[in-house]
Amino acid sequence: MHSRRMAFFAGAAAGAVVTAIALGGRSALADGSPQAAKYPIKVVLENNRVRVRDVTFPPGVKETGLHTHEFPHVGVILTAGSLTFTEPGKPTETTKFETGSVGFREANVTHEVANPDKTPMRVIEVELK
Repeated sequence: MHSRRMAFFAGAAAGAVVTAIALGGRSALADGSPQAAKYPIKVVLENNRVRVRDVTFPPGVKETGLHTHEFPHVGVILTAGSLTFTEPGKPTETTKFETGSVGFREANVTHEVANPDKTPMRVIEVELK
């Protein structure tokens, strides 16, 4: 189970919780074209070395849209819950996370994320520039 949590930021469903290259509520598709974020993202700190994002995945199976994370990042789970990850060419995987879980994802991972639970799930993503 621990390795599944680490997979959250490690490969496929990557680049936390998400780095849909989101800036100011915008994200980018795998081809780099912009799209509106489908879930709340707030940049809480940014400088030339890191970008810290507070990401909330709304309840229900609402997909974030296929996106690519530009930077490697560390994710810290603030609220327990499950996330479903879909990565092109790989099986869909749903992983349960406990509050305080931490993981890492490399840059340039393309995926889609959904929250199948009935409550929002909040994640802090620290992107390493």
